[in-house]
Amino acid sequence: MTDLMSFINHSIIQTYLNPRITPWVKDPIGLHHPLVFNFEKQFFDTNYAHSIRNWMHTYWWLSIVYSLIYVFLIFFGRALMEKREKYDLRILLIIWNCSLAIFSIWGMIRCVPEMLYTIHKESIYYSMCDRSNIYGITGYWIWIFSVSKVPELLDTLFIVLRKQKLIFLHWFHHATVLIYTWYSYHDWTSSGRWFVFMNYSVHALMYSYYAFRAMRFNIPKFVQQIVTIFQLSQMFVGCYVNYKAYEYKGENRPCKIAYSNIYASFAMYFVYFLLFAHFFYVSYLKKTPKTIEKEKPIEKEQRHHNQVNNESSSVIVKNSQSERKKIK
Repeated sequence: MTDLMSFINHSIIQTYLNPRITPWVKDPIGLHHPLVFNFEKQFFDTNYAHSIRNWMHTYWWLSIVYSLIYVFLIFFGRALMEKREKYDLRILLIIWNCSLAIFSIWGMIRCVPEMLYTIHKESIYYSMCDRSNIYGITGYWIWIFSVSKVPELLDTLFIVLRKQKLIFLHWFHHATVLIYTWYSYHDWTSSGRWFVFMNYSVHALMYSYYAFRAMRFNIPKFVQQIVTIFQLSQMFVGCYVNYKAYEYKGENRPCKIAYSNIYASFAMYFVYFLLFAHFFYVSYLKKTPKTIEKEKPIEKEQRHHNQVNNESSSVIVKNSQSERKKIK
């Protein structure tokens, strides 16, 4: 009990349990954020920010362990559910998707203005190669973005328990994004500014769509197509950002990103682009021929029986009509 109370009374825990809102807060880069909670201010403390970074620098490899466990549990769970009835879980799914939608919208509200402010005040080059956003409010949302990749793995739990179709793109994307995000945060990769703002924005749309679909709203198919187009655009821009970062470093311009990260990130985004393009083609463009269902033996026999009866009836009718003509 004493340990529990000491945990609750910890300053960080108290920050979340007793949130206070400040109308306007100025970030270190000069951008003003509206309606800021106390817990969003943690990264104004540079010592705290560096302690988080040091932890990630030491333990980023845990993301590989988490991803391997995740993949194992996927196939174990599917085997376990093979002979079981599927679970509905609709209410939980609505809550889950709504929570992630709100989280993503909130992160987007914090990171998109910072991105636009940086490009307007500085330049595209600065936005890709400078990491001034690691402190302040935006710094907090970059950190929590990295953390969020662990609970996001629960997306797959709903697919497994509801016995829905699980495609390679889904679980491969979840596993590799977790590893890359933690690997990039461990050295505060500057291009992360672009990747974080894009991911928050796309997820804000995607999880909102999932939430309304779980609530059984009748959503037009073009909305799903728009979500996939946004995802494809994210992957294309990701490749472009890495190309530009490589170009800037080749010109000997200061850029806070390692060549190893550029290679890994470009390969990852390129593979994602191919997978999402294939998904878009199969889901929305490819025309599948109409398949004729094979009749079961009983259905075939019944159809034949009905046909014979119909033919017999028509013969009887014709005979009766000819007999009437003869009498006349």
